Amino acid sequence: MSDGSVGGPRVFETVAAFEACVGEEIGCSGWIEMDQARIDVFAEATEDRQWIHLDRAKAEAESPYGTTIAHGYLTLSMLPRITAEAYELKPRTTGINYGLDKVRFIAPVPSGSRIRGRVVLDQVVRQKPDTVRAHFTVTVEVEGGDKPACVAQAIAVYIVEV
Repeated sequence: MSDGSVGGPRVFETVAAFEACVGEEIGCSGWIEMDQARIDVFAEATEDRQWIHLDRAKAEAESPYGTTIAHGYLTLSMLPRITAEAYELKPRTTGINYGLDKVRFIAPVPSGSRIRGRVVLDQVVRQKPDTVRAHFTVTVEVEGGDKPACVAQAIAVYIVEV
C-alpha cells in the first residue's frame, strides 16, 4: 500500500467499492512529527502533566525510554488525521466518530519521532440507505520501531449520498 503522503488518500467513489475492500489495508498515512511542542500542548489541553511527558532532564535520567514520550491518548488522537490521509469515501456528506472497540498502547512514542498509521477495513454495515458504519483496525507505527505504538479498532458512521 502506498504512503498517503506520496499518492494521497485512496479514493472510493462508491459505497460498493468501499465494501469490496473489507479485509484489506485501504491506506497508509504520511509521517507525522511527534515533537515536544505537540506533546506540551496536549499536556496542557488534557491537564496530564506527568514528568515522563514533559521533563526532559528527568526522563533522560530516570525513564526507561531515555527521553520524554508522547501521551498514549495523543497518539490515539491522531487517528482522524491518519484516516483522512489514508482514504476518502467520496459519496459521504459527513463522517462521525462512533467510538472504539479496543485500543492497545504497545510501544512508546519518543519525543521527536515520527508516526504513521495503516488502516485495515474490517467491516462495513449499511444501517440505512444513507448511513454506513465502518469498522477499522488502525496500526500506528513509529519510524524505525520494531513494534507498533498503538493498535486501535475504530468505528465511524458516514452519511452518504444515495
